[in-house]
Amino acid sequence: MIKKLLIANRGEVALRILRACKDMNIKSVVVHSSADSSSMPVRLADESVCIGPGPSKDSYLNITSIIAAAEITGADAIHPGVGFLAESEKFSRMVEEHNIIFVGPKPEHIALMGDKITAKKTAVKLGIPVVPGSDGIIDNIEKAKEIAAEMGYPIIIKATAGGGGKGMQVVEEPKDLDEAVKIAQKEAQANFDNPDVFMEKYLQNPRHIEIQVISDMHGNSVHLAERDCSIQRRHQKIWEEAPSPAITENKRAMLGGIVVNAMKHLGYRGVGTIEFLYEDGKFYFIEMNTRLQVEHPITEMITGIDIVKEQILVASGKPLSFKQDDIKITGHAIECRINAEHSETFLPSPGVVESYHAPGGYGVRIDSHLYTGYAIPPYYDSLISKLIVHGSDREEALRRTSRALSEYVITGIDTSIPLHRKLATNSDMQTGNYNVHWLERSFLPKAKK
Repeated sequence: MIKKLLIANRGEVALRILRACKDMNIKSVVVHSSADSSSMPVRLADESVCIGPGPSKDSYLNITSIIAAAEITGADAIHPGVGFLAESEKFSRMVEEHNIIFVGPKPEHIALMGDKITAKKTAVKLGIPVVPGSDGIIDNIEKAKEIAAEMGYPIIIKATAGGGGKGMQVVEEPKDLDEAVKIAQKEAQANFDNPDVFMEKYLQNPRHIEIQVISDMHGNSVHLAERDCSIQRRHQKIWEEAPSPAITENKRAMLGGIVVNAMKHLGYRGVGTIEFLYEDGKFYFIEMNTRLQVEHPITEMITGIDIVKEQILVASGKPLSFKQDDIKITGHAIECRINAEHSETFLPSPGVVESYHAPGGYGVRIDSHLYTGYAIPPYYDSLISKLIVHGSDREEALRRTSRALSEYVITGIDTSIPLHRKLATNSDMQTGNYNVHWLERSFLPKAKK
């Protein structure tokens, strides 16, 4: 069993993992940049190590410093959290080469799913339905035009090593394809140090549905139902729900069965999320995230499973503590991502939190590292809090979300709380009548008037 865990991340996710360690009586080490020296995870950890200055490349992406911190403190495991090095094959391999447990998948599975073309080909072999598109990278624009014409416009250009909406370009007409490919390649190079892009059919009105899986080292694999992450801006998730208001029990069982069988065949280890677009009753694989997801708490709320705890147990070599038949969905959960940004312009808003009051009450959970007087650094993602709400059904969950948002007070900086207050009472949101384009096409234009 893991005795001392180093947390190679920051913010709310570092605090989430830290709390799991305390619940499991595991000693914790938090590495941090100089900009995060006064953060809540650093304050609450058993030990902390500064690994560099504020910029991520000098701290949270510094593999040598992180592994050195683990060796110096005697940590026998490293949890990468979310983002940064969480899906780095190089990092996971180096951790294991130093005889330290990596709380995550095998390096080869991170590599397999890290490249979107390879992941898509693997999905086909595993019997998972995929979006029609190019067989490989776009290295010939004339060939790309032929494939696009055969599929029909619109199409979308994507970075093979991409994520978070970077390196994506939607193309409506043939005349725009050449320029879109060049722009996507440039963005891919800038964000992922890899200019390779590929092409897929652009679905008109899909929902974004993802299945949470967890597998151990003993051949067991279980899915924890789906999450609906369709409320997005520029491919960035803003609001998530579990279960999806658009998925039936039969569809859930069908898709979950396909995914679990695929993970068993792959010999996967740890937690993972398989993401799909869902349109006209059909699912299309888009990618697999080989790590913990930001939105994992809503799955915890409807299943009663502590995903981070199970993740640590699996990494320790323990079998899953439950079987598929043990998983029962209870009620409905919603997560609002609270960002340090203006709710209309979406401009980042780092700065000092002058006052902080979190909502409470039955069914309300806050995952946040904020406190009054905390200075939000300008170097990192703008996510500062997750409001997670559970209700006996979706209607109650929406009411409770609205009530909790009305109580939530963060001053001194701009936040996205006002945006979420409007979303919680919107008529389309009330009925669940939305898709991945709804926020930008239907809601935000009206909200700004």
